[in-house]
Amino acid sequence: MSKEQEIRSVLFYLSVAVFFAGLPVILSFSLGYKFNPHTFKFTKTGIISLKTQPSGADVYLDGKLLDMKTPATINELIPGSYTLKIELRGHYPWIYPVNVEPRKVTRFEKIILFPSRTNIKQLNQVKISCFWLDREGDRIYYFNQDENILYKSDLDGGRFEEIGSIPVEFSPLPKEFKISSDRQKLLLINAHQVCVLSLRFQGSLSYSKPSVIFNFSNKQINDVFWHSDSYHFILVTDKDVEVLEAEENSTPVNLVNLNKRNSGIFYDTDKDTLYFMDFQKGDDGLLYNNVYKLELNNKENLLNDLIRLRKNAEK
Repeated sequence: MSKEQEIRSVLFYLSVAVFFAGLPVILSFSLGYKFNPHTFKFTKTGIISLKTQPSGADVYLDGKLLDMKTPATINELIPGSYTLKIELRGHYPWIYPVNVEPRKVTRFEKIILFPSRTNIKQLNQVKISCFWLDREGDRIYYFNQDENILYKSDLDGGRFEEIGSIPVEFSPLPKEFKISSDRQKLLLINAHQVCVLSLRFQGSLSYSKPSVIFNFSNKQINDVFWHSDSYHFILVTDKDVEVLEAEENSTPVNLVNLNKRNSGIFYDTDKDTLYFMDFQKGDDGLLYNNVYKLELNNKENLLNDLIRLRKNAEK
């Protein structure tokens, strides 16, 4: 055998030996395994899937910048703990610890990168104590407690104007505002008072109707709702459910006496129906919580009839 043939034979057998020696490594990689230098074993790898809004962000894994932009998939990760960081210019970074498991895809596909630029605008043009947002009417209402004046603007602070005065007797600050469906009256509510403010005015500040305050010093107001007629409101206290006209000297009509202060109250404005909880004593002498439904629209003139009957009874 010539020397050239010997060299070829050696190279052939060496290639075969290298092939069989490397075959496990090749098969391991092809089957999703990777050599773990910590355990000196081949380990099944995991995957991280990333999607951001907006896209095109840089991806860092344990502080190392990867050659990819979001949306991205990081393949062949040895199981263990990593720190992910997503960065996009002009946005706050997103940083999150992640635990990669073998044969599993860890998904982060709802990442929102919030702009870092400051975009704050002052909306009020005078001193205010509190405000309320009327989303349906696209308006903001502002209350200045020092001067007892109510203002309004659009949602961007434009068309800022004074719309009403509130009696000094209404105190402390309202905890809630509720506007009637016709957008003509506003209820201001605190723990023991309800103030009805008419939003209709003539001239610059010549209001068509003065504000009206209802005092409930011996009751704790839980919630108040406008009836769909924009003329009555339903008052829920710790003692009862009443309905009143949004007018001065209105006579309350007691609809239901309550045994407990309600923690869950819902009013369906489309159907004028009140849902509330109360407890009653059962035949076994124990107290049970129940959910009740009170319909206020089953008769066209129901509320007027109730109030007329109450007034007639008091004569």
